[in-house]
Amino acid sequence: RMGFSDREIVALLGAHALGRCHTDRSGYWGPWTFAENTFSNEYFRLLIEERWSPKMSHNGKPWTGPDQYEDSSGKLMMLPSDMVLVQDPAFRKVVELYAKDENAFFADFASAFSKLLELGVDYPSVKPWYKIW
Repeated sequence: RMGFSDREIVALLGAHALGRCHTDRSGYWGPWTFAENTFSNEYFRLLIEERWSPKMSHNGKPWTGPDQYEDSSGKLMMLPSDMVLVQDPAFRKVVELYAKDENAFFADFASAFSKLLELGVDYPSVKPWYKIW
């Protein structure tokens, strides 16, 4: 959890509004939203409004990738970790809030992302460059 609240975790997962999965990189396929280059609350609206089912096929062939979900059109996807957000009652409350209030999502995302950046990265202790020789 890295010190994040449920609300902060849900806000950070809202970054799935951007981009898509590529089978050659992750094994998963497809975008989370219809506007994969736009940061918005569409990810949360789709989680609530769409009917999601396990992906069974892709381009007319049986799906052989990792478990994922698709909408009724087969054009959008969600990961198992995304579906937890609507299955867990505490997470779902936050998803419903963000689906209705994009400004609340933006404010919470900015705060949680800032916190994530401030956590930093631990690097192993190394000698300064001038002590290498």
